[in-house]
Amino acid sequence: MLSNRARLIVKTIALTLSGLGVAGAIGGLVVLRGGFYDISATEQHYPFIYTVLAQGMQASVAHHARDIAVPADLDAPARLPRGGALYRANCVQCHGGPGVAPSRHGLSMQPAPGPLVDADTNWKTRELYWITRHGVKMSGMPAWEYHLDEDELWDVVAFVSAMPGMTQDDFRRLTERQAAQAASAGEES
Repeated sequence: MLSNRARLIVKTIALTLSGLGVAGAIGGLVVLRGGFYDISATEQHYPFIYTVLAQGMQASVAHHARDIAVPADLDAPARLPRGGALYRANCVQCHGGPGVAPSRHGLSMQPAPGPLVDADTNWKTRELYWITRHGVKMSGMPAWEYHLDEDELWDVVAFVSAMPGMTQDDFRRLTERQAAQAASAGEES
């Protein structure tokens, strides 16, 4: 059983923490409702905001992607050129590639889209799939499930997973070959 002095200390700590919590909530509400935080796309977030958002994203993606089964044929040779063509058509403008910078459009986004040339060091394959399929709120990353079918989603993931080992020439060859084949097939029909 706690002595009177110990109870007083516990109550003081509890009340102090509660008071700090209420003061923090009021301060946050004042900043939020007062419009003091600049949300324009021309200004960077404060570094701690990026840290909090990045940690939250990592945890959320890991949680939601935990039950996704990666197809056994993900490393099939046909996936890379198909994924390369899809990446070129839909992703390179924001994320760039080996030796290819993002477009001005991609560079003007806040938060800036991350480069995917090292995505496999930050994300598991199933997590890359989940991000590609569902997108990321308030980042400009769309949910590709509405634009690509299941095989195309996995083709993009296979390509992104292979990018760390690609040279600039490999990247260009894989993204241009399939695009040229698609263009010539379109001309024939």
